Amino acid sequence: MNVYDFTVKTKRGEDKSLADYKGKVLLIVNVATACGFTVQLGELQKLYDTYKDRGFVILGFPSNQFANQSPGSDDEIQQFCKANYGVTFPMFAKGDVRGETAQPLYKYLTAQKGFQGFDMSHPIAQLLLDTLKEDFPEILEGDGIKWNFTKFLIDREGNVVTRFEPTTTPDKIAADIEKLL
Repeated sequence: MNVYDFTVKTKRGEDKSLADYKGKVLLIVNVATACGFTVQLGELQKLYDTYKDRGFVILGFPSNQFANQSPGSDDEIQQFCKANYGVTFPMFAKGDVRGETAQPLYKYLTAQKGFQGFDMSHPIAQLLLDTLKEDFPEILEGDGIKWNFTKFLIDREGNVVTRFEPTTTPDKIAADIEKLL
């Protein structure tokens, strides 16, 4: 089994097989529009622009599971991402990425690569950790997605290679992407 075995929903509610991305290096990211990490949308777009011609694709999955930080419809989220950060990489329907109601793709991703720990040198890492401990301690348990902008790097064969937590900025992922390209 690999990511190509999954079908996800487009923003229009249509089924999209991830097998359509066979042979590409993928970065799968749960995104939000009102989060301290939302600036990563622009950084992700830069990565996409840099490597898309070499077979790299970012797949964005909006989720509103973390402190209601991705309100709005799929169209509103898409418009926000494009207008504010120039996002042109594929974005999918908003859905859950953790817990019993998580999309099957995300259940698979977290089973393949567990929680890696936060990069505590990130400027808001301590704030995130303190907030989780105080307000959402259940999120810290297990290997589920901890917050918005958790990223999974997928090789050209559809295998999950690495998981990056929200505190790993997209610019720190470039070398890992280049190795797979």
